[in-house]
Parts: sequence; C-alpha cells; structure tokens
Amino acid sequence: MKRTGEVDLRLAARGVGAEKIVLEAEQIVRQLIGRHIFGENDDQLEAVIVRLLTERRETLALAESCTGGYIANRITNVPGASAVLLAGLVTYSNDAKQKFLGVRGETLASHGAVSEPVAREMAEGARQKTGAHFAIAVTGIAGPTGGTPDKPVGTVFIALAMDRHTFVLNAVNRYDRETFKYVTSQQALELLRRTVLNQIRMTNHQ
Repeated sequence: MKRTGEVDLRLAARGVGAEKIVLEAEQIVRQLIGRHIFGENDDQLEAVIVRLLTERRETLALAESCTGGYIANRITNVPGASAVLLAGLVTYSNDAKQKFLGVRGETLASHGAVSEPVAREMAEGARQKTGAHFAIAVTGIAGPTGGTPDKPVGTVFIALAMDRHTFVLNAVNRYDRETFKYVTSQQALELLRRTVLNQIRMTNHQ
C-alpha cells in the first residue's frame, strides 16, 4: 500500500546464497538509514508508538486542531491503545484552545492560531491537564483557502511536550485536506517515536 510520506524498501535475491545476500544487504541499509526505519513487514507507525509506550509504561495525550482527531483515530485503531492514550482533544476553535488547553488569549492575538507559540501552549496544556508523559499538539492550515504570504496553505506546527522540554516542528504540507491530515499525523508520530528512542539511548548510555 502506497502512503504519502513513507518509503517501502524491499530487498530480494535469487540463486545460491540468496538469503545470506539479503541479510548482508539489510545490515548495510540499517547502518545507512537505521534511524529512519520505524518497522518491518506490515508494521504501521501508530502500532510502533503504542508498543514503545506500552513497554515503557508511558502515556500520551493529543491536542488536535487541523487534523480533526486523525491522530487519535490512528492510535485507537491499535489494539491495546487504552494503556497508552489518556485523552484526545479536538480544539478546532480559538475558544476551545483557551478553555480546554489553557492557551492564552494574548498568544493567539499576537501570533495567530497557526503558530509555534500556540502549538507549544496547546501541547503543554494537554500534558498538564491529563498528566500524560507526552502530549502532541497540531495546528495548521489545511486549505484550500486560508493561507497568507507568511503562512501559506499547508503550513503546520507540531509540538511535542514532555518533562521539561517542548519540541516544535514547522512543516509545509501542500496536499489535499485528507492527505494533509495523514502526512501531518505521520510527522507528529515520527517526532514522538524518535524522541522516545533518544530517551532509551540516553538511558542506556548512563
């Protein structure tokens, strides 16, 4: 199945020693692009996330605007997601961002709903209110209208809040609305995956 934002890599060989050749090729691939590989065979990123967080007994909260609950939908499609996902909030309006996530009116007025500061406050608010280990927030312009010269259609800010740190990713995903949601959700989940793996590496090196 082709998915925008993903690459499937297939290794094949024939003849004597084919299995050995494929295994050696796989090792080379992993050395070159290992950090970009999230799974094997039919693994989906959301399943990898649920497995990682379940193994670490860590939890997740979501604050979605432009994706309209798409990330929550992907997570809850995975069996066992209830051990990981504490809450998913679709705060589409500015009022909802303020009421449920604690986003400040001054931040919205100064920077606009689609901005790094608002994404940051959305994620931090979701994490604070739910007590989750991690919180993802997304805010953007799915289009086809609503863009400006400074923030064209496809602009999105993805924030990941965790203990003492909040990371914000700014991307421009120029797709139709449905593809925009998928690509944005993929970027958000990948940001979380890499963050968790970095924590594991740091722990192992201590």
